[in-house]
Amino acid sequence: MTGAPVRVFLVDDHEVVRRGVADLLGMETDLEVVGTAGTAAEALARVPALRPDVVVLDVRLPDGDGVSVCRELRSRTDVAVLMLTSFDDDQSLFDAILAGASGYVLKQVRGTDLVAGIRTVAAGGSMLDPRATGRVMARLREKTAADDPLADLTPQERRILVLVGEGLTNRQIGAELFVAEKTVKNYVSSLLAKLGLERRVQAAVLAVRLDQLGRPDDPDTPSAAS
Repeated sequence: MTGAPVRVFLVDDHEVVRRGVADLLGMETDLEVVGTAGTAAEALARVPALRPDVVVLDVRLPDGDGVSVCRELRSRTDVAVLMLTSFDDDQSLFDAILAGASGYVLKQVRGTDLVAGIRTVAAGGSMLDPRATGRVMARLREKTAADDPLADLTPQERRILVLVGEGLTNRQIGAELFVAEKTVKNYVSSLLAKLGLERRVQAAVLAVRLDQLGRPDDPDTPSAAS
């Protein structure tokens, strides 16, 4: 892999976890741990100064919660946040997505999957634990049952929403649909606005609902409407 390594900052109140994840990432030539923190206050002080690409953030901290830290970091920086927790907590997952997290994985995740998740969110994609996605979808479905926002999406926006849900970046989506990356970016901005969402990962969770509507199967469908 060419280019500068992905800069990663680790936030967890357990030193053993921080060291373990740091050692794991230290084995990867394209990833670099640039700092660690054990509290919310320390994370909020150090992350903006170090400007990492990805923050791996524990949901529960001794002086606060990771969701609030995520929300604050997202309001002050462009960092991608990957929530990491030992608790299979629907409410925390739901709140983390709404706070702007790019992904959410359990600490039981395999090391290779955590590394892949960091790379995915660093590239602009999303990483969600598949065991939890269905439950979050049920909650989102309840919130939108009265007025389904997907009804406002164009066929091309629905195609792109499906691909966003698969974790593809704008460049990868453009390659699959044979449109320019800038055009995909415009589509994503449009569908987020129509869905009333702010973050790509929120759209990724909602993308599961397209299964109920049927994914377009014809890759040759003209996309000139872009």
